[in-house]
Amino acid sequence: MSENPRIGSAKKWTTNWYSHRVKREVKMARWGHFGTPVLLFPTAGGDCEEIERFWMIKVVLPLIEAGKIKIYSCDSVAGRAMVEQEGSPAHRMWVLNQFHQYIRHELVPAIRNDCNDPNVEIISAGASIGAFHAAAVLCRFPDVFQKAICMSGTFDILRFLKSERYTEDYFVSSPLQFVPTLAGPHLDKLRTRFCLIPSGEGRAEDIAESWNLARVLGSQRIPNYVDSWGKTWHHDWETWREMLPKYLAEHVKS
Repeated sequence: MSENPRIGSAKKWTTNWYSHRVKREVKMARWGHFGTPVLLFPTAGGDCEEIERFWMIKVVLPLIEAGKIKIYSCDSVAGRAMVEQEGSPAHRMWVLNQFHQYIRHELVPAIRNDCNDPNVEIISAGASIGAFHAAAVLCRFPDVFQKAICMSGTFDILRFLKSERYTEDYFVSSPLQFVPTLAGPHLDKLRTRFCLIPSGEGRAEDIAESWNLARVLGSQRIPNYVDSWGKTWHHDWETWREMLPKYLAEHVKS
């Protein structure tokens, strides 16, 4: 797909730094100046500008221009390590956990600083593997993330790490594994949050993944909703370009 044309008032701003958590250079992009911050994860091993190239910024432009949302994105460090088969399976699981730690302890403070609000809550969103990360950061860090929009999610990713066994790094990073063990204040806070899990049922979609996540969340009384779009909607950007503006319009406060 071709690069997105220039997008009106949603001019892109980027910054980068070296992260000691993931041990590499990382980059963050932002579109918009006001409104609820939305962290939109790339798919698989995409970079922070992937969502612009695939026209996701274009479809949410009315919300950006109305000052309702600011979109942020980051390089998918963990996804890239997985796609490129970096190191051993145990190393890739370590990168996955460290990526989430980078999100919480580096990217979130950067977003809050950019919003001039040290306590602003963030919506996480993503499609495919990006949906996994959106769900994971909501469940891991409910003190920061208020909602997750997890489109066409792939939530059991162990097979992509080329391993039949998981390490502690994977356990603490995967909602399917760690959510059933939650208790106390962490679970209490997570029960005040919401996870939206839309999926098509067309080509390359597997809505069973969404239902499986919903089952795990529901067993802990964590609010969630699976929204099936039916067999005419496929695992593709066309689907996600329809989903994202609809759900953000519904779930962002006026």
